[in-house]
Amino acid sequence: MVTEFILLGFGPGPWIHIMLFGLCSLFYTFTLLGNGVILGLIWLDLRLHTPMYFFLSHLAIVDIAYACNTVPQMLVNLLDPAKPISFAGCMTQTFLFLTFGHTECLLLVAMSYDRFVAICYPLHYLAIMGSRICITLLVTSWTCGSLLALVHVSLILRLPFCGPRKINHFFCELLSVLKLACADTRLNLVVIFAVSVFILVGPLCLVLVSYSRILIAIHRIQSGEGRRKAFFTCSSHLCVVGLFFGSAIFMYMAPKSHHPEEQQKILFLFYSFFNPMLNPLIYSLRNTEVKGALGREIQKERSA
Repeated sequence: MVTEFILLGFGPGPWIHIMLFGLCSLFYTFTLLGNGVILGLIWLDLRLHTPMYFFLSHLAIVDIAYACNTVPQMLVNLLDPAKPISFAGCMTQTFLFLTFGHTECLLLVAMSYDRFVAICYPLHYLAIMGSRICITLLVTSWTCGSLLALVHVSLILRLPFCGPRKINHFFCELLSVLKLACADTRLNLVVIFAVSVFILVGPLCLVLVSYSRILIAIHRIQSGEGRRKAFFTCSSHLCVVGLFFGSAIFMYMAPKSHHPEEQQKILFLFYSFFNPMLNPLIYSLRNTEVKGALGREIQKERSA
């Protein structure tokens, strides 16, 4: 029975590994710094203590957790490709990756609902989006995300692994681990597809419905300044939704013949690495409130 796995990562060649190590280390640092700045600004600036930034802060936490779950192991493998990962460590990595992925899907739905209420029912916004509903949406997102991940891992643990032990990926990705099982995995694949429909297609439809209503409401706004502010606030969220759901649906629901294993690694790198790095850039560069909060904190430091 297999007690440890070897992650093959990216192709052979020490120069490729050194180049990837430098680039990934740089991007990893940007990911932690960008999301850390978002968290710090929301914590320090009272003007950002609103439901929108409450959900944004937890999105930043998920993005940091994403990167910390997969990138350090990938950097270790780039320096020492033969270094194995234990079976328990591999299952833990798979569970955490799925938990954070599912939770981010549901958080993006909660954020779209928040924008829907803010633009379509502005006079009742604070009454509808009170602390109770925000905490309920947050707890539901984390609970559903972890329970669905537990279902996947439980189904993997019932399978025997008798060799080979080389995973053709840079982390313990669900589908790549299943390929090494010495038993029928059709049940696992059916559950993966069903959960993908539930956690990707369902939330994406809810987001699209919310934003179709939002676009209608923005069109009815008489003030040009108000229309422009509402559009820029929502466009940031739409950029994140497009990047996240587009790459996730393509990976888990498109026919596998359309993207071979090496191309799949690049997609997962984008999904689990570049998305967390880009999210704070999207929200900070396209959001005047975040840029204003950053300017105020810099001014405080200079005056101090």
